[in-house]
Amino acid sequence: LLEVAVASGAILGGATPDEVKLCETFALNIGLAFQVADDILDVTQSTEELGKTAGKDDAVDKTTYPKLLGLDGARAEAERLVKEAKAALEPFGDRAIPLLALADYIIDRKN
Repeated sequence: LLEVAVASGAILGGATPDEVKLCETFALNIGLAFQVADDILDVTQSTEELGKTAGKDDAVDKTTYPKLLGLDGARAEAERLVKEAKAALEPFGDRAIPLLALADYIIDRKN
């Protein structure tokens, strides 16, 4: 879903096929980073902080990034994904500032 939204915006904005591909790479990486961050929040935040039931992934024995990589490993993976996402946007310079801010928000959010 993120990939379609970002690619569509790029196409409507007149991006070249190569630029659209860079935007798709960005979207894929921030989508994965969002999932990793969500998994981390599920084990590190309270229900009150999250605004939804905390710990529900563990309660149903769901495979999550913290379960597979450990909490520190999952945090490192989220940071790696955001770094790769941002790298894909380097050719856009200042035009990418809103998307770069979105990438930071994804792993800095608390709920």
